[in-house]
Amino acid sequence: MPAGIKLFTGNSNRALATEIADVLRIPVGEAAVSNFSDGEIMVQINENVRGADVFVVQSTCTPVNNNIMELLLMIDALRRASAGRITAVIPYYGYARQDRKSQPRVPISARLVADLLTATGVSRVLTIDLHAGQIQGFFNIPVDHLYSSPVLAEYARKEYLNDVVIVSPDAGGVERARAFAKRLNASLAIIDKRREKANVSQVMHVIGDVKGKDAILFDDMIDTAGTITQAASAIKESGAKRVVAACAHAVLSGPALDRINKSDLEEVIVTNSIPMDSKTERCGKLKVLSVAPLLGEAIKRIHEESSISSLFM
Repeated sequence: MPAGIKLFTGNSNRALATEIADVLRIPVGEAAVSNFSDGEIMVQINENVRGADVFVVQSTCTPVNNNIMELLLMIDALRRASAGRITAVIPYYGYARQDRKSQPRVPISARLVADLLTATGVSRVLTIDLHAGQIQGFFNIPVDHLYSSPVLAEYARKEYLNDVVIVSPDAGGVERARAFAKRLNASLAIIDKRREKANVSQVMHVIGDVKGKDAILFDDMIDTAGTITQAASAIKESGAKRVVAACAHAVLSGPALDRINKSDLEEVIVTNSIPMDSKTERCGKLKVLSVAPLLGEAIKRIHEESSISSLFM
């Protein structure tokens, strides 16, 4: 790896940061990220970063607010230590679902997080599968938006060789599902559902032919798994041979793991954008794929000022 690049991480996803460092053949930078007794976060960078091209790996997953604050403080510490350029590598961008005013008198939280990052002094952002692509426009700095679909598609292509149909769990995810179906040369179906309130949904019916096929439910994230498990039941009732799910971000909060264990899903294919160790122990249906090679290659190309557009595909 060319000289001048340094990789740091907070506490949110150290395992992924270590994998990325291995891909780049560099060590993870020395930094202390701890808490005072009252809960305040303390950050200290323990090596020289003056003039360096610095990448900070931090997924803003649970505990979301702590991890965002760690990231902001690390960026500030690096900027004050005269780092040459600071790139925030955010495999999972928290608050992304709050990207517009869906009701009166609510914040646009995804924009606020973008403003905080920009104000702290980050030079650019590298992320994977934003919940809404327009979040890139919330930043006044470069945003490199990668997709996990090549990683997920490579696995699906090997494991599911029969007649495959990609299913969008709602109308909002049709574009994402269509692009994934194109990668696998598969047909497309859509779940027609009506959401009554946040984290609660009701599946209505399946639009498209799934009978006798291997159905892959494809979404950017699975949170409480209510949508995905109800969709799996609807697809199974419509005659699908097998039903699996695939997503980039396995948030899996609340009753998600229990719902998956009891559902018609045979397998749930996810990435390690969010730490998964404790979750795989509780749910044997999870198949975790690493995005470290994808992020490592993107970091290398950013450092070398070469194109990474081929990684967007």
